[in-house]
Amino acid sequence: MPLASIVELVSLLESASITLCGFATILWMAIGTLARFEKGEIITQKAVASLCIISAIMLFSLHYLGGELWGSTTVARPLAVTAIIVAVTGMLNIKGKDVQGESNPHQIMKMRAAERDE
Repeated sequence: MPLASIVELVSLLESASITLCGFATILWMAIGTLARFEKGEIITQKAVASLCIISAIMLFSLHYLGGELWGSTTVARPLAVTAIIVAVTGMLNIKGKDVQGESNPHQIMKMRAAERDE
């Protein structure tokens, strides 16, 4: 592969991986709104996990091609591992299973309304 092609590939990987991580972060922050319906929650969790896995692959590729991220050659690999962890943990609460044992605000409101009606 010519050097110019490698430089273009590294530049593309840098931009694409940061963009995908940004999209995953925005979806993760909006999951409270998107999770009002079970199907929306499932789709959002799968989208975040997919974006994180794709970002991790790009970040590992960037690292092994010698690319820099924010001026550092050692940041891409730890970020890729973090993206994989986020993808795995993001899928733990799929299909309405309560992993943490806490009620969400919607359940609390429903319980309070049911108590008032009784």
